Amino acid sequence: MMAELTPPEHEHAEAVILAAQWLADQNPTPSPIVPTLRSRFDLSVVEACEAAALSNRHRISRRAFG
Repeated sequence: MMAELTPPEHEHAEAVILAAQWLADQNPTPSPIVPTLRSRFDLSVVEACEAAALSNRHRISRRAFG
């Protein structure tokens, strides 16, 4: 059974998704990635890493499914 997200957790999850989508659209990819995501989206280190990983999944899906 999944626990319900409280509003702050939901906002963080949304920020991670937005950061991942933004990063997936960047060409070239900004470097360094984690500090860029942290400052641009006010993320923690863990959240920025999650966003970076999720952005790779977005890119792969776009290539596979157009």
